[in-house]
Amino acid sequence: MGESKRHIPTLKEIREAKRADLRAVMDKDPAATSEWSVKHTYAGYKALSAYRFANRLYLKGFVTLAKLVSARARKKTGVEIHPAALLGKGIMIDHGSGVVIGETAEVGDGCVLYQGVTLGGTGKDTGKRHPTLENDVMVSAGAKVLGPLTVGEHSKIGAGSVVLKDVPPYSTVVGVPGRVVKQDGRRVADMDQVLLPDPILAEFLRINRRLQELERAAGITDAAAMSVSDGEGAAEKAAEKAAIREFEEESDK
Repeated sequence: MGESKRHIPTLKEIREAKRADLRAVMDKDPAATSEWSVKHTYAGYKALSAYRFANRLYLKGFVTLAKLVSARARKKTGVEIHPAALLGKGIMIDHGSGVVIGETAEVGDGCVLYQGVTLGGTGKDTGKRHPTLENDVMVSAGAKVLGPLTVGEHSKIGAGSVVLKDVPPYSTVVGVPGRVVKQDGRRVADMDQVLLPDPILAEFLRINRRLQELERAAGITDAAAMSVSDGEGAAEKAAEKAAIREFEEESDK
């Protein structure tokens, strides 16, 4: 996406990009009731529109003026997009509050960013120091993508994740630090932020299964022990029973 010599977008190209952004909101946000409403009340769309103007100014050499436009947009929308960033078209920033896109960040066509997303640097790199999102990437609420890494096309970053390494295309990332979870080579559901794999729970269940095998081999039984098949609810019940038992033992002393 990033060339050594940046193309300065024409006013016609800016208008086309804004129309693509508007269509993206209308297609992807069920709360978008009309184009007029999006244009006048959607912070994410307004921030993108200001960025496109500021970016043209920046590339034409009006750096300070471009930063003033960016600062004004940040104050009015809560979205901070550096005017030197490279953004494609058809992008949706939903809600927008707290979104930060750094100077050397690149965002491909059709990407979706939710509130609180940061495309930031690690603080120690020079030159290209912010992430690149390829086309049709979704970054869920509160996620942080840090450093000069690449997130492959059609990937999904789970809410609250912290991504520090490259992500292959058609992948899902969850956790802190972010872990890539393979989806059998199939593309994940476009706008689903909730139905994501939980590798941490899977690892706890694996450890619990092994612990039960060792206890059975040693002849140890515990009425409060959970069955792996019972899942997450059983773990909570077992913890609750253990806490009650401990409280009763302390009371008897």
